[in-house]
Amino acid sequence: MESTEQQRDALSDLINVALARTAETLSDLSNRRILIERPEVVICSVDEAQERLQNRISEPLIAVHQSFSGALTGTAILALDREEARTLVNLLVGEETSTPDLDISAREVVVEVGNILLSACTRVFGSLLQVRLFSSMPRFRLEDPATMLNTPTAQDEQYAIIAYTTFRVQEEAVPGIILIILGAHPIGRLFKAIEEQ
Repeated sequence: MESTEQQRDALSDLINVALARTAETLSDLSNRRILIERPEVVICSVDEAQERLQNRISEPLIAVHQSFSGALTGTAILALDREEARTLVNLLVGEETSTPDLDISAREVVVEVGNILLSACTRVFGSLLQVRLFSSMPRFRLEDPATMLNTPTAQDEQYAIIAYTTFRVQEEAVPGIILIILGAHPIGRLFKAIEEQ
């Protein structure tokens, strides 16, 4: 399924709304000014998305997964390099940690960021389609970029919306990747709704 520049721009606009809401919520929770940049959006097959992840993020990758269902069914993922995830946690909580691995409390922060962001993305998609979507509990995972999308669910679905963005906190920049995995019919519904706007 080929996407047009207009469709990619429209999806970037939609996801940007979700990112702005996420930034506002995180700013309120952390008492820090947080910005999340307008995303660069790519629409591709799951196989190509897998290759892009391998080229963009070193292993192990930190990921928060959240499934959504209803009139639109799919999986939303926030992916961060491990070092970048640790930096983001430090900036949000205002504490430095020297441990290379994320402890339980740091993982909880990452999961909360993912939950806020991915739920916001799901809501803007639901608003576009004028339907209510239901999100699962977010799940924290340490992933190998080469195999992250090689799950039975992902294999049944065919397309990935990839949104490259950057968290900006206290003049620090932390890159992040949002992936929305959808089948051909759901992504077709999104494109149709975009065209009818």
